[in-house]
Amino acid sequence: MKEVDGVGIQFLQLQSIDDAKMLAGIAKLHETVFGSDDNLADKIASKPELLIFLALLDSEVVGYKMGYALDKETFYSWLGGVDPQYRTHGIASQLMEKQHHYLKQQGYKLVRTKTKNQWRSMLILNIKSGFDVVDTYLDDVGEVKIVLEKKLAD
Repeated sequence: MKEVDGVGIQFLQLQSIDDAKMLAGIAKLHETVFGSDDNLADKIASKPELLIFLALLDSEVVGYKMGYALDKETFYSWLGGVDPQYRTHGIASQLMEKQHHYLKQQGYKLVRTKTKNQWRSMLILNIKSGFDVVDTYLDDVGEVKIVLEKKLAD
């Protein structure tokens, strides 16, 4: 358990979200981080085998990281974020470490993610965590997307 201001952060791993309160907490945090909820609940429901890691403080979602398999060896780390008031406490790093540890145990060889220049802290964390920039492209609205990959050691 990680301590933030003397209070323990609980980390959970989920294969699905059945708890409406927890889903609402993720959606609220997503909106805080990204400025919109992007119909997140519907997007989550459309991913049949979603892997979710949560950071909870007093049962409030303060961080999340979720993704899904692209194939048997490649996992797509799809979405994640940490409440701005709890950043710089290593929560994003811990969520990533937990995700990668689990993926190695499951036999995945590669983690892929995408980001934008505007999310520099995530880009820096990915690079510090062993990801390589492997591609860039313009998305549907003309913004540069950065594709990163990390090989998971055996």
